Amino acid sequence: MSDDLSYTPATELVAAYRSRKLSPVEATAAALARIEKHNPRLNAFYLVDAEGALRTARDSEARWLRAAPLGPLDGVPMSIKDHQLTKGWPSPRGSRTTDATEQWVEDGPAVARLRESGAVFLGKTTMPEFGWKGVNDSVLFGITRNPWNPDKTPGGSSGGASAAVAAGMGPLALGSDGGGSIRIPCAFTGLVGLKATYGRVPMHPPSPYGTISHVGPMSRTVADCALMMNVIARPDPRDWFALPADQADYLAGLDDGIKGRKVAFSANLGYAKVDPEVAGIVAAAAQRFAALGAIVEARDPGFADPTDYFLIHWQVGSTNALRAFSPEKVSLVDPGLVEFAEAGKRVSIVQYLAAVAERTRLGVHMNRFHENWDLLLTPALAVPAFDVGLLAPPGYDGLAWLQWTPFSYPFNLTQQPAVVVPCGFTRAGLPIGLQIVGNKYREALVLRAARAYETAYPLTERRPLL
Repeated sequence: MSDDLSYTPATELVAAYRSRKLSPVEATAAALARIEKHNPRLNAFYLVDAEGALRTARDSEARWLRAAPLGPLDGVPMSIKDHQLTKGWPSPRGSRTTDATEQWVEDGPAVARLRESGAVFLGKTTMPEFGWKGVNDSVLFGITRNPWNPDKTPGGSSGGASAAVAAGMGPLALGSDGGGSIRIPCAFTGLVGLKATYGRVPMHPPSPYGTISHVGPMSRTVADCALMMNVIARPDPRDWFALPADQADYLAGLDDGIKGRKVAFSANLGYAKVDPEVAGIVAAAAQRFAALGAIVEARDPGFADPTDYFLIHWQVGSTNALRAFSPEKVSLVDPGLVEFAEAGKRVSIVQYLAAVAERTRLGVHMNRFHENWDLLLTPALAVPAFDVGLLAPPGYDGLAWLQWTPFSYPFNLTQQPAVVVPCGFTRAGLPIGLQIVGNKYREALVLRAARAYETAYPLTERRPLL
C-alpha cells in the first residue's frame, strides 16, 4: 500500500470516492497498515478496531457506488481522543481509576455527528490522565512519541491524536483543548489544529475544567480542518452552552485570502520567555502576512500575564475531576494531577471568584482589542518539542507545563477561536507552529488566514522520516 495514500488529505479522499478513483476500503486499509507498522513505536492508539473500521469502510464504499454518501466525511478514516464518549468503546481518560468494562452506550456530540456523516473510526488515541498536562504520558497508556523524532514528546493532551495524524494513521483526529491541548500537539507535530469559539462544537459530558475546555479538529491541512468543522459544529441538546447553529460552510470562502486585514503580531505577548530559534522562525512567518496583502504591525495585545488566575481555574478543575474519588482511587492517580488537585482544595471561593473576575476582564479586553485588529499572530509555543518523560524542557520547570505554553491558555480563558498552522522547522528538523487568533465567532476568518499562509508557504509535503 502506497504511503502517498496514507498522507492524502480528507478533502481529496472524498473527491476520489465521488469519482470512483478510490475506495474507502483502500484508504482505511492504508491507515490500518500504518498503525500496524508504527503504533508499536509511537503509542498513538491504545485501542484499534481494524475489523469494525473495515466493516464501516465497506458500507461506505457501497453508498458511494450508489452516489448516496451519508455526509461530507463518509468513508474518511480518523481517530477519536480517549475521553470522547464513543459507543462500544471504553473511555478511561488515561486513568486507572476508570472501569473500562462498564457499558459504553453513548456517543459524545462530536462523535455522534462524525458517525452520522459516515466517518470511519479507526480507534481511540492516548492522552495523559484526565488531560491535565501538556505532554502525553500516563501510567495507564505509557509514553506517546513524536513521529518527527521518537525521543521527543508530541505534546498533549491530544498527543496520541497528533502522533496518529502526523504519522499517516488517518488524515483527521478529534481532539480537545482546555489550555492548549489541540494547539500544543499540533505545533509539536506539524499539524493544523483549531480551538473554535467556546460552544461552537458541543461537548458532553462537561469537562471537569469547566468552560475553558473545547472540542475540535486536528488535521494535516486547513481545508481538512474546515471540512471537519462542517460536521462537528452543530448544536446538541446535551450541551446547554452550545451556540445556535450558524449554518456556516467553513470551506466556502476559504481561499478568499486576507488582503486588507489588520493583523497584529506579538512575539511574546509582552511577558513570555521564548526560545530564540522559535522566535526567529515565527517572526519571519508573521512578516509573510504582509506579502499576502494584510496590514501587519508588531503589537502586543496589552494584557498582563494571566498564568496565576488560569492556574486557579486549572487547579480547581483538577480538584473537581477527583472530588468523588476514594483514597484508594486517588492512590492510582498521576502524582502531578493529585498535587494540582490538592492545591485546588486550598483555593477559597473568594479566590476563585476573583480569578473568574480576572478572566472576565481579559475577555472584555480582547473584545476591545479586536475592534481595531482582525487577527493576532503569536508563536504557538515557546519551545520546540523536547524529550519524552519530562513535563518541561530544561529552564522551563517553574510551573510544570504552563511556562512553555504561554500563548495557548490565555485564549481558553477568553474562549476565542485560535488555529495553529506549521510555519517552519528547527535546525534539528522539528516543526514550529504559528498561532492565529480571532475575535469570538470568527472561526471562518482564522481558518481563511491559516489557509492563505498554508497555500503561499506550504509545509505539508514534509513528512516524518518513519
